[in-house]
Amino acid sequence: MSQRYQISHAIRSTLVLWVLTAFIYPLFMLISGQIAFSDQVNGSLIKNSQGVIIGSALIGQPFTSEKYFWNRPSTTNYSTANPKDDKAGILKTGVSGASNLAPSNPVLLERINGTGGEIKRLQTADIQPTGDLVYTSGSSLDPHITPESAKLQIARIVKARGIEAKQLETLIAQNTDGRFLGVFGEPGVNVLKLNLALDHVLSVLGEL
Repeated sequence: MSQRYQISHAIRSTLVLWVLTAFIYPLFMLISGQIAFSDQVNGSLIKNSQGVIIGSALIGQPFTSEKYFWNRPSTTNYSTANPKDDKAGILKTGVSGASNLAPSNPVLLERINGTGGEIKRLQTADIQPTGDLVYTSGSSLDPHITPESAKLQIARIVKARGIEAKQLETLIAQNTDGRFLGVFGEPGVNVLKLNLALDHVLSVLGEL
């Protein structure tokens, strides 16, 4: 077998593999994704009743009003801070990611137990502190809290909105995502979806 043939064969093989892996396969995956998993591949975007995109089911948003369920804390404030004016330093960890502070770190202890810390904020609102309402997630962008943490906020929402506790319990159940494939992870409540459902119920009742 001549060297010329071997070189020619190698070039042809490279071109064929290049076309397959750089064009045909990505195009196939793109088309398949748009057909079979359109919502997921486009970011799992959430729209309000007017059809305006207000967020993603995959990324949390900060809620501080007494009228809404609160999300879990975020070291990056869910990446909503202005990188050009980040006086609080909430973007020091990057666009996403945990603080990686040790349990004994004074900065972490102050954020949790300090005068303006998470535990004090929850106790002031008469909410029993739970792990996910006190600590940030690994990505700092987690949109979920546990169903238990959502239920602990019912009394506050009832007081602020005048809605019945039973209705809130139903909304929490309707917006609870189960374990992936019924095995992996734990049930979680998407806070953005839950608050949208809350607004929808109150708009129907004419109380929003």
